[in-house]
Amino acid sequence: MKHLCDEALTKQIQELSIKYFQKPFVDQGRYNNRLRTTGGRYIPGKRVIEINPKYVKEKLYDEVIGIIKHELCHYHLHIEGKPFGHGDRTFKELLRKTNSPRFCKPLPSSVKKEVIHTYTCTTCNSTYYRRRRVNVEHVRCGRCRSKIKYVSSSKKY
Repeated sequence: MKHLCDEALTKQIQELSIKYFQKPFVDQGRYNNRLRTTGGRYIPGKRVIEINPKYVKEKLYDEVIGIIKHELCHYHLHIEGKPFGHGDRTFKELLRKTNSPRFCKPLPSSVKKEVIHTYTCTTCNSTYYRRRRVNVEHVRCGRCRSKIKYVSSSKKY
């Protein structure tokens, strides 16, 4: 089953290469489950494009196409013997020309939701917002030194 997925990915890379670069992709594409902080990578020594399958599992198909186009920029510049690193002018120009993204969006499952805790003073009604919960027995109001009470927590996206 793994080979079928890799074959389908290679076919998709070949189609995108012809469509956006008007050049053939004659090497291999494969999914790599070990990729964590990136959407994909091009390995020049093996001439392989690896894609993070989590983007497919989370149904971010437009993002996958962008990742493939980005890696094809590395690939075609490498094949032509031109500079293909992220900071090289030729690479940035090819990204612009093919409307490829420079970075991929983070996976929705990996984005941490920030919780905001709300406290108020029992005397002067000052409101305090904290990312971490505080012990109301040990913390006092900064204005009047009275006790504070916990009000609520809300998720900030």
